[in-house]
Amino acid sequence: MITKRIIPCLDVKNGRVVKGVNFAGLSDVSSPVELAKYYSDHGADELVFYDITASAEGRQLFTDILCEVARTVFIPLTVGGGINTVDDFDRVLKCGADKVSVNSGAIRNPALIGEAAKRYGDQCVVLSVDIARVDGTFRVFAKGGRENTGMEAIEWIRRGVDAGAGEIVVNSIDTDGVKRGFDLEMLEAVCNAVSVPVIASGGAGCIDHFTTLFQALPKVDAGLAASIFHFREVEIKDLKAELRKNNIPVRL
Repeated sequence: MITKRIIPCLDVKNGRVVKGVNFAGLSDVSSPVELAKYYSDHGADELVFYDITASAEGRQLFTDILCEVARTVFIPLTVGGGINTVDDFDRVLKCGADKVSVNSGAIRNPALIGEAAKRYGDQCVVLSVDIARVDGTFRVFAKGGRENTGMEAIEWIRRGVDAGAGEIVVNSIDTDGVKRGFDLEMLEAVCNAVSVPVIASGGAGCIDHFTTLFQALPKVDAGLAASIFHFREVEIKDLKAELRKNNIPVRL
């Protein structure tokens, strides 16, 4: 049986890890290098590094900090932020990333997904989608959740997978930082639409939320969270022990 993955997320702005609520009100948390090492040493299955303002500010991702993080960790590292071309994929992979997450860049140029998958393989291309409900419909947002694209989210995700995305990160803006649980309705819609691994992001507030996620939606492959791990509200080893107790397969 495939084990479920627990993935901390480092949202990085100006070289520091930050965290907000509903993609807004960002506050400083810690050094990305220190946090990355902590997670690598304390049971995280993978790590995600997002340069969260690169796209909105129209610049490339900060590679100096990324290189330092990559040297620090011994678990798979996914990197996103300001990924607009295949050259950007190449740049962050050379910095030590294992997978590259594309969001706004793919919205601007959907062909990027297929180009990157052809060069580096589907397993390297992660389509990250920021989704919020607008008039009862799941809509895709760009530029760190700042801009409503008007696109229907499930159809966009299907297109991305058909083009070559090997993994989907579902970022629910509605539940981000609220700590009331993952967006099960949104995640179920995505799981029913695609056959590639789906990572749930947004809303985790306690261990029970992960248990509920994996029990309610067995197709979800991983749970991603930030603040509950950053502020040590939940320790990954305790989370995995509880998941194992509930017959949810994890790597201890």
